[in-house]
Amino acid sequence: MAAVSLVDLTHVRCSQHDICVKRRISKFCALAGNGSQEPVFFIADPESSVGTDIFPRSAVLEMFIGFSKSPKVLCESSLSASLYSFKQAIDKEDISNVKIMTSSHGRGLFQVYQELLFTSAYHFEYSIIFDSLSCDSSPLGVCTDISTQEAEAEAADAKHELGTFLQHLPVVKGDITVLRSSKISDCFGHGFTTRTGGISYISTLSSLNLFSNPRRKDSRAVVAENLRRLGLQAGFHPRQFNLIKCNHASDVWVMGKPAPDSYDGMVTNQVGVVIAAPGADCMQLLFTDPVEKVIGVAHAGWKGTLMGIAMATVKAMVSEFGSRPADIVCVIGPSVGPCCFTLEQDSAREFHAIHPDCVRNMDSSTPYVDIRLATRILLERGGIKPENIEDIRIPQQSDSTLCTSCHPEFFFSHVRDGLNFGTQIGFVWIK
Repeated sequence: MAAVSLVDLTHVRCSQHDICVKRRISKFCALAGNGSQEPVFFIADPESSVGTDIFPRSAVLEMFIGFSKSPKVLCESSLSASLYSFKQAIDKEDISNVKIMTSSHGRGLFQVYQELLFTSAYHFEYSIIFDSLSCDSSPLGVCTDISTQEAEAEAADAKHELGTFLQHLPVVKGDITVLRSSKISDCFGHGFTTRTGGISYISTLSSLNLFSNPRRKDSRAVVAENLRRLGLQAGFHPRQFNLIKCNHASDVWVMGKPAPDSYDGMVTNQVGVVIAAPGADCMQLLFTDPVEKVIGVAHAGWKGTLMGIAMATVKAMVSEFGSRPADIVCVIGPSVGPCCFTLEQDSAREFHAIHPDCVRNMDSSTPYVDIRLATRILLERGGIKPENIEDIRIPQQSDSTLCTSCHPEFFFSHVRDGLNFGTQIGFVWIK
């Protein structure tokens, strides 16, 4: 698999800084032998002389005779900025394997950034090729390791620095758009997100991706910044935010009780607590009871729909907080439509058993299935009034079926985009 080397020229603690930097480059070149076929990046402190008249980038390049590719020198305004540029560069080339050449001090700091800025979709290999011995020939000082207390302070500074850097990044595409329903009472705050208005730059995750999956390439820090921007627009603070831990089943967490390891529904009567469900073809369901002031959310894919997650959420509102089904409003968020979603015939037959209109071309080996219609039917059978169930719409859009797969300009879609897909959410809170 393709890999990239990142050589650490930062945090050189030496009186003869430039000599030490040159030694680090020379040591890497020696270890690489006759040259590397892999891309090479050098990352330097913005305060260093790398790239200046004292130590021009051309001097770095001259040290790489024999290498198939010229190295790239990253010397941005901060380490966060340099590593973000590095991530953008390797994502553009779809490279996931990273070899970092650094010191023991550098490894600790880079691992902090690895946790914040990358996911398990990337593989990191660290080589400690720079240490205190690398400067022993310098009569003016040596490179020294730092204490545990200093390392912890550096880690905290790194988190703050990265957060500040991300806050100042421009929006990748469009403005934040929140879809709202007139059926939900003004005593609740709520909305469904679209894909615009965030900083996620990978095409299938661009731009307001709101879920960081370890198998995908959008990091926790980027998603946290997207959420912060959504909160500013929608009127909530990220500290109030609670996202369902999906398992494509029918478990419901009643907030205030011990939380299960995973759950696809969540209910509460706590004021100011934001609860949310993710979706990228699966439905996000919002439930509100304006009489008892109770809310619920559910994540409903085809498996959860068949397992009854929608009514399981309603039943939790009834049993835990005294709601009546007739008072509950349910708004069904964006999902894949029957135009684009197919299942194997055995699974489709279960939807056909709910109602024949839930399946198209039942005789096909992969019939088309309408998970939204199935949800509506199950809710009505459970006592939710038909007029209290709504499919969310995009303003000024006349489509009778709001399909995530059919609208790449508005929504993320697993069906359309494959494994590295983004996620939108539905959220609600009691004001």
